Amino acid sequence: PEHLRPRMFEILGKTSIDFMGLRRYSFAFSGVLTLVGLLALVQIGRGAANLGIDFAGGTAVQLKFEQPIPIEQARQSLIRNGLTDVELQEFTAGNKLLVRVKTQTTIEEKVAEKVLEVFKKDFAGNPFAVDSSYEIGPTIGQKLQKDALIAISISMLGIMIYVAARFEFRFGVAAAIATFHDVFAVLGVFYVLDKEISLLIVTALLTLAGYSLTDTVVVFDRIRENLKVRHRDPLETVINNAVNQVLSRTVVVSLTVILVLIPLTLAGGEVLHDFSLALLLGVIVGTYSSVFVASPLLILWKGTPGKLLRRR
Repeated sequence: PEHLRPRMFEILGKTSIDFMGLRRYSFAFSGVLTLVGLLALVQIGRGAANLGIDFAGGTAVQLKFEQPIPIEQARQSLIRNGLTDVELQEFTAGNKLLVRVKTQTTIEEKVAEKVLEVFKKDFAGNPFAVDSSYEIGPTIGQKLQKDALIAISISMLGIMIYVAARFEFRFGVAAAIATFHDVFAVLGVFYVLDKEISLLIVTALLTLAGYSLTDTVVVFDRIRENLKVRHRDPLETVINNAVNQVLSRTVVVSLTVILVLIPLTLAGGEVLHDFSLALLLGVIVGTYSSVFVASPLLILWKGTPGKLLRRR
């Protein structure tokens, strides 16, 4: 019944925005984002970006203390002793601390030994044992870079095949291009902000690729339904109507996710901050691309004049 419909889905009311009329501006903006992302990808391949220990190589040491150790105090202690590119992860259940340090040529002695020396000196009243210690060399880091690129490429191919099978080949191409755009956009922003690129960020990129696809499929599904009943209308009008019809749903879902990610980004701690930021940027860019990138791409590839689907 009408009175039982959730009112939150009417947050924007009925809109009639000419999204397709803005496609030249959106394509220009998206082109800049994509170019920055491609530049970031090239720099990552050259090792010129801010790469994490997974890609750049380094040392990881896990320590178990008798008493809880303040993580911020531990970080400042390591920085004072020359270990600046350091990541700390706390495991409160067993008073454990994981210390990850990127390769630093300025430190002559082994990094693991340096870490142990710092904690023995600055936390003498809190004895600890070494649970594990290992090093990631440049060769392994390069292999992980290659594997990450392969994983992203396979996911893009899977997206294109899935959407092409569900809709039509040109839909799959548009969805894949929009998803590539989202991944490159977030990667580019991280490069410009000099954020560390790690396997955790790659995980965030793959996650946002899935989110972007879900949002794009909803828009495409409405476009397909509208094409069946309004096949005599101009293509731009059909797509505009479809996007406006799902706009409230798209905004509500995105806001729901954003409201969860903002606290994680602001107060989730150093370990979760970049991961949450990548997801937050990805949700925003993914919502934008579903409307301003994926849908307008269907106009560029019409198949036959004035037609998008094989209308029966």
